[in-house]
Amino acid sequence: MKASKGSPLLEKVKQRGDLYAAMCPSRGVLEHVTSQWGVLVLVALKEEGTHRFSELRRKVGGVSEKMLAQTLQALEQDGFVHREAHPVIPPHVDYSLTPLGEEVAVHVEALTTWIEDNVARVMTARTKAPPRKKAS
Repeated sequence: MKASKGSPLLEKVKQRGDLYAAMCPSRGVLEHVTSQWGVLVLVALKEEGTHRFSELRRKVGGVSEKMLAQTLQALEQDGFVHREAHPVIPPHVDYSLTPLGEEVAVHVEALTTWIEDNVARVMTARTKAPPRKKAS
């Protein structure tokens, strides 16, 4: 459900979102920010500033052109990423974080740092987890 200007949903969301509510737009924001590619794009832009599309694609290993374009578009629509197209040939487009994007990237970066610092502990826990029985 999209919150249109002046709608009761938008008025309620202006106060605070509710991730547990099925129709709350905060779920879409959560999906964009915490998707595999969303996290990596936000952190790359936070760590190293403005990037061109091809630079981001190289930085975020494994992302397809299509997925990167979709991710950037979603983050731009949410107000996290600024897209600046320069009127030159060949086309030159820069991506950077907006002030709102800087805010959310700080939180996402804290999570990614924790994961990188603790991946060995997680992998150890995985090896110690009892095998699950297959459903028949």
